[in-house]
Amino acid sequence: MTKLLLFFATIVGGAVLVHWLFQCADTPMPTLDQNEWWGPAELKTRQDKTIRPFKVKFEEDMIKDLRSRLQNHRQFTPPLEGVGFEYGFNSNQLGNWIKYWAEQYDFAQRENFLNKYPHFKTYIQGLDIHFIRVKPQVPAGVKILPLLLSTRLARLVIPSLPGYGFSDAAVRPGLGVPQTAVIFKNLMERLGHKKFYVQGGDWGAGVASAVATLYPDNVLGMHINLAFVKSSTNMLMMTLGSYFPSLVVEPHLADRMYPLADFFAFVLEESGYYHLQSTKPDTIGIALNDSPSGLLAYIIEKFSTWTNRNNKFKADGGLATRFTKDRLIDNLMLYWSTNKITTSMRYYAENASNKVRELNLDSLQTKVPAWAFQAKYELFYQPPSFLRRKYPNLLNVTVSEDGGHFLALELPQVFVDDVFKAVKAFNEFHLTSKKTEL
Repeated sequence: MTKLLLFFATIVGGAVLVHWLFQCADTPMPTLDQNEWWGPAELKTRQDKTIRPFKVKFEEDMIKDLRSRLQNHRQFTPPLEGVGFEYGFNSNQLGNWIKYWAEQYDFAQRENFLNKYPHFKTYIQGLDIHFIRVKPQVPAGVKILPLLLSTRLARLVIPSLPGYGFSDAAVRPGLGVPQTAVIFKNLMERLGHKKFYVQGGDWGAGVASAVATLYPDNVLGMHINLAFVKSSTNMLMMTLGSYFPSLVVEPHLADRMYPLADFFAFVLEESGYYHLQSTKPDTIGIALNDSPSGLLAYIIEKFSTWTNRNNKFKADGGLATRFTKDRLIDNLMLYWSTNKITTSMRYYAENASNKVRELNLDSLQTKVPAWAFQAKYELFYQPPSFLRRKYPNLLNVTVSEDGGHFLALELPQVFVDDVFKAVKAFNEFHLTSKKTEL
């Protein structure tokens, strides 16, 4: 048996080496159209490059219609006996959420909350892109640099992804993560920022990585809190680790990756939405755009299991552990009030398209200084050795024993502190690099 395992390890190890050497070969940087047009063709002749103030506004007609739909929903199918969120959102809990949204959610107060920081819009490549821009008050002589969050630091620029929230959606296929990177780089340049930091989670992590990969001369550092590198080498190493975990991951973190059967079972259980949105976004979009009750169940269920996968065994989904009803309904309002659930889901289809996959940005090394945050209950965990195949200048990985997928909303102070540490390390990296060059 020992000889068999040794033989298997040798074969897999050799395959890993071959794949690693192949992946590290120079891969040409893809050429993307820096002015690819995503809006109506007629706007090309009257491009408006101004930066315009914007206010979130919940219109009375929209609120009236929303309340009517919430109050006149059909009777929900009762949950099975003794289950929590194992089958999805527990319908026994749904009534309280719907009643709160219709009768207690203070639309005017939440509107003011969302307008706490200044919002703007500007046309980029045919789309009206929405962003929040925060300029700190600092003493004279203090250097500040911009941070692009694709979600208390320097100048903060927080754009909405195309087709999400208050940003326009593309009118033709093809706008995925790489194309979003082009738009956001162009946005930062319009705002006067040639160099900046990037941060992101979820799709934002992909966009941050794409910006750093495509525009390394513009990016001073990248912080992400969904760190995952797709590669055949990593898949082989992950498989090898199922037999010899110590070769892949530190013992105290092995349960984040293994047993492999548990990992794949979890991925299958939690990724049904992904397959649906990647293939038929317009079909499910019709249902969710017509029913606020359905939208609530569909979205908020993820705030249960993706915060802590053990929450699915709780009758209330453990939602109150980290979130208030107001905060989660604020999120729903960004989809409902803007009529954007369908266009947001199309983003999954675009990123599963041949056009995006053939660019294969994961095969390109991203040499800007990088920093990753690995929350306890994030959907995926990869050790630093996996991440460094793409990010050779990975300065640190913060491994937390708390938190899940929605880190900035769950643990805001922990998130902010980690970004501060990362930016300090990025600055030190660049200072050291300059000294080395001299």
